[in-house]
Amino acid sequence: MITAVVVEGRSQAEVARASGVSRGWVSKLIARYRAEGEAAFQPRSKRPKTSQNAIAATTVELITQLRKALSDQGLDAGHLKVAADRLDALLG
Repeated sequence: MITAVVVEGRSQAEVARASGVSRGWVSKLIARYRAEGEAAFQPRSKRPKTSQNAIAATTVELITQLRKALSDQGLDAGHLKVAADRLDALLG
């Protein structure tokens, strides 16, 4: 598609129709090619850039400190884990 537009001079709309994709997708690919050159042809990850379920760094630090403090007092839970819903209730 990129070659058809950049080298052959065909319109983005024409290439999109012939390829069965939207003109917006062709436009996005062309913009990528112009910005990145040959690197634009490399496969891209479909993984999201952020995770809605990610735990905030401050929460991770708090949990780490609590676990260390409890372990130092001999109050660790051994192989047991704290349930996520209980943790949510504790942290508010």
